[in-house]
Amino acid sequence: MLAALLATLSHAEPVVVEVRQSEQGWQLYRGGAPYFIKGAGGQDRLDELVAAGGNSIRTWGADGLDELLDAAHKRGLTVTLGIWLGHERHGFDYSDPAQVAAQLAKAREHVLHYKDHPALLMWGIGNEMEGFEDGGNPVIWKAVNDIAAMVKELDPNHPTMTVTAEIGGQRIASLNQYGTAIDIHGINAYGGAASLPERYRAAGGVKPYLLTEFGPVGSWEIPPTSWGAPPELTSRQKAEFYRNTYEKAVVGAPGLALGSYAFIWGFKMEATETWFGMFLPDGSRLPVVDTMTELWSGQPPADRAPDIEPLELSGSAEVEPGTTVEVALRTSDPEGGPLTVRFALRPESGEYATGGDSRPRLPDIDGAILRSDVTGSTVRMPHTPGGYRLFAYVYDAAGNAATANVPLRVLGDATAAGPRLPIAVYDNGLEGMPWVPSGWMGDMGALSLEPTEEGCYDGSECLRMGFDQASGWGGIAWQNPPNNWGEQEGGLDVTGARALEFWARGEKGGERISVGVGLLGRDVAHPDSVRVSKDDLILRSTWKQYRIRLRKRADLTSVKTGFFVTIPGQGGDVIVYLDRIRFVE
Repeated sequence: MLAALLATLSHAEPVVVEVRQSEQGWQLYRGGAPYFIKGAGGQDRLDELVAAGGNSIRTWGADGLDELLDAAHKRGLTVTLGIWLGHERHGFDYSDPAQVAAQLAKAREHVLHYKDHPALLMWGIGNEMEGFEDGGNPVIWKAVNDIAAMVKELDPNHPTMTVTAEIGGQRIASLNQYGTAIDIHGINAYGGAASLPERYRAAGGVKPYLLTEFGPVGSWEIPPTSWGAPPELTSRQKAEFYRNTYEKAVVGAPGLALGSYAFIWGFKMEATETWFGMFLPDGSRLPVVDTMTELWSGQPPADRAPDIEPLELSGSAEVEPGTTVEVALRTSDPEGGPLTVRFALRPESGEYATGGDSRPRLPDIDGAILRSDVTGSTVRMPHTPGGYRLFAYVYDAAGNAATANVPLRVLGDATAAGPRLPIAVYDNGLEGMPWVPSGWMGDMGALSLEPTEEGCYDGSECLRMGFDQASGWGGIAWQNPPNNWGEQEGGLDVTGARALEFWARGEKGGERISVGVGLLGRDVAHPDSVRVSKDDLILRSTWKQYRIRLRKRADLTSVKTGFFVTIPGQGGDVIVYLDRIRFVE
């Protein structure tokens, strides 16, 4: 089958895509005809995207996309194919010639492999690789432009684009100065997206732009509560935010905007499990799908998602431990049909940065919901001080849903009681997962980490980690705070733990990994208080529990690297699965 697929691709005829400029401005052409991108980021639910009037999808990376490109082409969809470039916050060093050369070589492989596929629309070279501060490091921009120049040499049939986090700092000036081989400025924008055309022109933008991510106002853009939790819009409010952005920054900028990709055609746990995503994990469509269907196709769907108003508390959002809270819900179905509702109380994630790293979903707190129906809920708050969030999910009979939530706080000193074991690094069944898989190491371009619902040991979700390079190595460290390589204080006190336990399996069996707790030595300002590792584990194809023992007198007061796993190259793709990673007595 693989040989047949490769033979098909090798004889595929590319569809020529061009960016043309006229007196009316910029216009994208595909196969000689004008082409306006009505797209969404993601790789799933392609039939639903077509039914909604969409015509394109965007990926962030280029690994293993043969089937996706074929599936898109079969449905008449195009693909903006992302080439992932390293981020300094993940440890990539653009001043290291070896890393930069390896990244360029990897990009070259992707271009040679996919350049003639008829579904290919353009190349997205990097996503927010410029960072989140000034965004003007010329070393980074040179590396990006070198890849773009290589792409244009190998594939003159498709435009090049790079994607930045908004347009502030030196982003536009740097792209103008260094991005000579880049045709299109891809821009990820959220809260300020509607004003993008005016701001882009005022900042001196000279290239056409593509709105490569847009959605609700970001969690980092909303003033938080006194305990640091940003309030979230309801799903109906978010849908109107998408509409306003699309009308003003996309179709409202003819000759400048080449189209857009809504974020995200699927589900993503970031900040909360409902903040981003046009669908729920069970596939239910949220109101933004209705809105984008109308904007793309000109007609709303026949059966629309429920309406929902912000949740209303009967008293304060800050309560004493164990307090019972009453919450009112106002919701209705546009077609007048019956609705069902589910409430869930979860710990507050506490992570609202702009990096976009996917996080494991937080578990429901058992026994917290005492009563719930379409009018509201009665909730018993936990006895443990700290931040929580109450979620409401409303469903109709046609597969549509609506969401709203409210942040809550249990008063008291959350640190006074000391650590409570078990403490999860990753686990669907326990409260709190404070370490973040932000420490990417080794050959980072060959690494992947994503939640999956397929073949998990416990619960509905586990982690799938991959390394697709034949030699070398790659690894990921779970860090507190995120991206902490010893320059920051932090870490958790896990005193009393006797081991870190985790479950793992390989895709095929026989895969080798090394694991451990603590990476930061005394050569950094803020080291891990303990360091222990277990090398060369050989995984089975079935789940097995592993245990990293901690010394009886080990100092566990500041564990900044809660867990790390490295995978050496083993001659081909290596896929491992991880679940229930936690410190135990």
